[in-house]
Amino acid sequence: MPEYDRLRAALATGEDDRLVLDLDGIEAQYDALLRELPDVAVRFAMKACPVDEVLAALAARGSGFDAAGPQEIAQALRTGVPVDRIHYGNTIKSDRQIAEAYGLGVRDFATDSLADVAAIAVHAPGARIFCRLATTGEGALWGLSRKFGCSPEDAVLVLEAARAAGLTPAGLSVHVGSQQLTSEAWQNALEALTAVVEEAGRRGILLDHVNLGGGLPALGVLDRKGRPLDPPVDKMFAVIREGIQRLRDASAAPLDFLIEPGRHLVADHGAIRAHVTRLTQRQQLDGERVHWLYLSCGKFNGLYEMDELRYRLEFPGRAGAETVPAVVAGPTCDSDDAYADEGPGMPVPRDAASGDPVWILSCGAYSTAYTTQGFNGIPPLPYSCVRTTAGGPEEV
Repeated sequence: MPEYDRLRAALATGEDDRLVLDLDGIEAQYDALLRELPDVAVRFAMKACPVDEVLAALAARGSGFDAAGPQEIAQALRTGVPVDRIHYGNTIKSDRQIAEAYGLGVRDFATDSLADVAAIAVHAPGARIFCRLATTGEGALWGLSRKFGCSPEDAVLVLEAARAAGLTPAGLSVHVGSQQLTSEAWQNALEALTAVVEEAGRRGILLDHVNLGGGLPALGVLDRKGRPLDPPVDKMFAVIREGIQRLRDASAAPLDFLIEPGRHLVADHGAIRAHVTRLTQRQQLDGERVHWLYLSCGKFNGLYEMDELRYRLEFPGRAGAETVPAVVAGPTCDSDDAYADEGPGMPVPRDAASGDPVWILSCGAYSTAYTTQGFNGIPPLPYSCVRTTAGGPEEV
């Protein structure tokens, strides 16, 4: 279980609806990742938490950035990070976006198709490319298995085309799916990477790096039935370390390694202070009477991922209160703005009343990135970044 004490202290300092991000916790998580994978460089997946203060804290720690377009590249550069620690990790990009990224100094581009290679050769001459392999996405809450990546056979063709076009075929990448819950996914991905490294070497293409992508999970979220997910992170790290060694043994040239964590660094170190809008009980069409807890925060202003997982809820000052199981939903006129209705509801104080505070834990990932600009007139959720001092949490 993640440690939430610093976040609880920060949440208790105010009353307004707000996302609170614990910079100390994010930095500690980054340090813990480096201890597990000491020879792997981190490129934080900016889309998970594109908050300037978070990016600056990670950059100061030594992280680089996985950017999905020119806007993210420019934001990353504002942290002062060297441009060679930023790569364009999106395989989908227009000619104009490639040229803009190249103009900003980026020289490392992800790709997964011959058409994209041809465009990079024109608009980013001499650039380095790394080819993304497809995965099944099995074992992840979000598999990412169709839109991105190519087969191992096509990857070799992409690398050869890059070489012929005057680009540097520099590496390979993979993504095992977001919130991956199995170590087997890493095992399979690393085996596929090894096979392509070997085949590329036979064709005279000596790669210099492998990007292990994202997928490392958050620890504090719940499944669709409200149960702890308990991902086997220790086994994941062991499999990754073993796979790195096999890749080094298989390569005819020295290999560097990168990884692109997103939610793993930030999810458990962000929490939302929200409020009860209403606790109701209604008879459904099947005759069952169901409690519904409507919150002031929902899918469109902070809890976008509620269709695939459940967030932990705390009701400050109500420890030991009698509870009822309730479906949790946001405040909008949209039926998707609710936890997936599977299994028992979340335990909610029976006498919860409109205006009562609710703390929503482990929602530091994608809470700002997916927020709408005012669906149903509900404004984006404000955020604060805090550090813990001798006097308690302080906003930075």
